[in-house]
Amino acid sequence: MAQALQQFAQDERRAAEQPRIAVLVPCFNEEVAIAQVVADFRSALPTAEIHVYDNNSTDRTRAIARDAGATVRAARRQGKGHVVRRMFADVDADIYLLVDGDATYDAASAPAMIARLRDEHLDMVVALRVEQADAAYRPGHRLGNRMLTGFLSGVFGQQCHDILSGYRVFSRRFVKSFPVLSDGFEIETELTVHALELALPVAEIETPYYARHEGSVSKLNTWRDGFRILGTIVRLYRSEKPLRFFGLIGALLALAAIALAVPLAVTYLEEGIVPRLPTAVLSTGLMILAMLAISSGLVLDTVTRGRREMKLLAYLAQSPVGRKPRA
Repeated sequence: MAQALQQFAQDERRAAEQPRIAVLVPCFNEEVAIAQVVADFRSALPTAEIHVYDNNSTDRTRAIARDAGATVRAARRQGKGHVVRRMFADVDADIYLLVDGDATYDAASAPAMIARLRDEHLDMVVALRVEQADAAYRPGHRLGNRMLTGFLSGVFGQQCHDILSGYRVFSRRFVKSFPVLSDGFEIETELTVHALELALPVAEIETPYYARHEGSVSKLNTWRDGFRILGTIVRLYRSEKPLRFFGLIGALLALAAIALAVPLAVTYLEEGIVPRLPTAVLSTGLMILAMLAISSGLVLDTVTRGRREMKLLAYLAQSPVGRKPRA
């Protein structure tokens, strides 16, 4: 009897120590694939709660997901960024797994991603997509991903390999300190920048990437969403690195002003006159704008540091994986 009670206590303790895992699946017209996504992640993570958020689908996505055993909710504002914002706000868990509902990502890789997050005390693990078929990536998507990934790595000074991956695992600390600002597919870029901004521990792990099912259509537009993502990178660079951003603008304006002023100065020294007064006025104006740009960068850099400190405090207010929140 005593041994049975001891075994029961040990089982209860192990259950209490197991982290709560939430699988978050944003969906828009994915009736062809959503049942397989739910089934695959139910098999890979038997203890996880699977949440499907439907983003105004016009097909049977919601009904099929509910019949497959997922918890289904609606996100009315159109766009993946809006859906992720609702998910992160609504769902309470210790570990979050975000995956698209198109069955292109490998559910069997989920336990390894979660184990990597827990064992190395990370805040984000990104799935590096290794395509299993030529149709998995469209040529424009592959080129765009490489260009944007290289641009982001250069801008923020840290090597990334697949910033547009929609398959990621997060700690609670990451999710609850992340202020979602994006509306659409640029959300993946914002997730990466948040980790880089706070210097959070992250890792990447290779996972298979499959072609979509027949009848399933990608919602990503190569040119439109590519330009939106590029715009997001520039906007985030401006807000997160304002001194560099406005300093570069100021330096270019100052160089233009000097280039215009040098011939005028030479002429004045040689002949004692300023023959092109409008050019002199333009050069002076450009130099004034250069000084204003640099001054704006200095002021905004101070503001950004304060905002980054607030994000870091929000991050530290959450308990790490494996430790229960303070009472």
